Amino acid sequence: MIRVRSLSKTYYVHKKAPGLMGSVRSLFVRKKTPKDAVKAVSLDVAEGEILGLVGPNGAGKTTLVKMLAGIIFPTSGEASVLGHTPWERDNEFRRQIALIMGQKAQLWWDLPAADCFLLLKEIYRIPDEKYAENLEYLSTVLDVKKDLNVQVRRLSLGERMKMELIAALLHEPRVVFLDEPTIGLDLTAQRAIRDFILEYRERHKPAMILTSHYMEDIERLCKRIVIIQDGAFIYDGQLDDVVKTYAKRKVITAHLRKQDGSLPERRELERFGEVLEETDLQVRLSVERPRVAEASGYLLENLPVADLAIDETDVGTIIEQIFQERREQAE
Repeated sequence: MIRVRSLSKTYYVHKKAPGLMGSVRSLFVRKKTPKDAVKAVSLDVAEGEILGLVGPNGAGKTTLVKMLAGIIFPTSGEASVLGHTPWERDNEFRRQIALIMGQKAQLWWDLPAADCFLLLKEIYRIPDEKYAENLEYLSTVLDVKKDLNVQVRRLSLGERMKMELIAALLHEPRVVFLDEPTIGLDLTAQRAIRDFILEYRERHKPAMILTSHYMEDIERLCKRIVIIQDGAFIYDGQLDDVVKTYAKRKVITAHLRKQDGSLPERRELERFGEVLEETDLQVRLSVERPRVAEASGYLLENLPVADLAIDETDVGTIIEQIFQERREQAE
């Protein structure tokens, strides 16, 4: 449904020379510096798939989404969304996509959401029966039926985001772009949005591209992710494989029963890895993957273990480590 080949976007930034003379000179001759927002990226997204775009601020996530939604033109490369070239912006293409941006609203603040939806019904030429059916389904699942006739500006941030989702999905788009859909929401609202996205995907099978700085969004919604840094893809694959590929260690936590004896000497524990914590009630070790079983067996045999937990490194931590390593390599 979405196919991208060597897509690039370059901006030219005007750079002003320092000092008073530099300011005067810039009035007549401006120096342009090229900045590659997206660098020759390629990807494919299938029907029913939610692809997660992960990267720091300024990595190129939103620029890529805007090109695929037809908002901005690329500098070079090709893209096909539902068989259309997005930046040609033909009506048949626009009727089949939706773009939801957590930091931008498409509803009119002084109108109730219900009135905004009626206008969108006419814009997308949704038949009366289909409109009523979709509005009933979306407002019920998102639990906002009671708020449909309330002015948008009087709604909470979470309620407004739910109304934005309804507005974007009323016409049953086949491709959905979600750019930071849970930004600024409280935990309850975030969870409700995630649950809804999964249910909607199960019911309608659209292709989705999701950008988010909240790793819980990515872990809950996406099986496949693309990690993007400085406009280039540095990883494209299964989320589970990120942990297996880049997380070299696991953390073993042994919760101990009260005891009269002493713990093994610290150097004995350090044979297996880094000792993160050592108290009368708990021992935590950071251990390389191949030695997890050996270290766990030693703890169970030599300590009064009440409970033993083996944890993977947090995905967000792993991705931050990847960014840090690449920054260090670039320097």
